[in-house]
Amino acid sequence: MTQEPAAGDEAGLAGAAAAGAAPSDAEVRDRLPDNLDASGYVGPYLFPNNNRRRIAGVLYLLIGAAAIVVPLAADSDAVLINGGFIAGGIGLILFGLYCLQAGWNLAVDENDALVSATREVGFPVGHASAQLAWRGLRSRPTWRILLYSNEPSPTSRGLVLVDGVDGGVVGCFVEDNPEDWTGLDA
Repeated sequence: MTQEPAAGDEAGLAGAAAAGAAPSDAEVRDRLPDNLDASGYVGPYLFPNNNRRRIAGVLYLLIGAAAIVVPLAADSDAVLINGGFIAGGIGLILFGLYCLQAGWNLAVDENDALVSATREVGFPVGHASAQLAWRGLRSRPTWRILLYSNEPSPTSRGLVLVDGVDGGVVGCFVEDNPEDWTGLDA
């Protein structure tokens, strides 16, 4: 975040800085840099692919291999290099292998998951939200889709789990909406 003077306060801040006094909190405003401000962004959002974990996995493998090779190549009287390098290298290699196998390719985006979930619940869908989660020890990406029926006061809701790799429905739960929406009718 960058700090900027309040509108019209540039001269006041310059005078305070010249006098050696720090500006008051009321005179300073925080604002996001332009490249991080999403309020003006227009267009589809591209969800990051899960296969980026493979890059980190390869880096862990390389650093782990180097941590094993260094003590083997060093003199036996080296002070800063000991058996901990080998243990750390083995740990890094194991974690690198985990990252490689957990780097699934996210082939199903949230729109495709929403279409699969809509087919599964059996009612016309109004509002819906998608969340990406990971399941199992291998961290397989799974979309969690929460759906409400298409009425002013939804009568049904459903939660559908859609596999992010092959698009198959992993689980589905549909129920009558227990929420009371009567006070919100316009």
